[in-house]
Amino acid sequence: MLFQNIKNKIELLLIIDSISTERKEELRPFIDFIQDKVSNNKTINLNFICTHNSRRSHLSQVWAQTAAYYFNIKNVNCYSGGTEATAMFPMAAQTLSSAGFQIGKLSEESNPVYSIKYAENQHPIIGFSKTFDHPFNPKSEFAAIMTCAHADENCPFIIGCEQRIPVRYDDPKAFDNTPQQEEKYMERSNQIATEMLYVFSQIKQK
Repeated sequence: MLFQNIKNKIELLLIIDSISTERKEELRPFIDFIQDKVSNNKTINLNFICTHNSRRSHLSQVWAQTAAYYFNIKNVNCYSGGTEATAMFPMAAQTLSSAGFQIGKLSEESNPVYSIKYAENQHPIIGFSKTFDHPFNPKSEFAAIMTCAHADENCPFIIGCEQRIPVRYDDPKAFDNTPQQEEKYMERSNQIATEMLYVFSQIKQK
């Protein structure tokens, strides 16, 4: 069962539904990829990719996995990676915690490993910065979801991916060390959550 605070947030975001018609069209290839897998009873592997795998790709990975669970779409595995590895930015973890996720820090090195739980009896999502082709991530039969323009434009070939799908978000990093930082990270998290919920709400099951 989803943690109650996450469930409450999801229900509120679904009511608001702030996605434009144009953006829904941009999300259509993402929906079609998942629908094809569901219709053919195949596993759905999604690798969310941005340059540093520190903010947007983690938020997307976590909210997509949560949205799949909320709408009871089975066999969904969400991953994230970058064109280079840095660290999951602490404000990204803090933002998820504020949204109701239970965040545990499993290591304390410069690139810490986080446990991110969204439901009582589900395996936690493991969050740490890594390249998109890191051994932790799938090697084939996955969609590469490009969450930032820089990674999309500077990474011309993702080895092993079945489909490359741009789903770009503005980087909340622009507000680091400003009074708006916390607000803007939550704003981006809410946008990503709303769109991931929309995508999985469109999936028709047998």
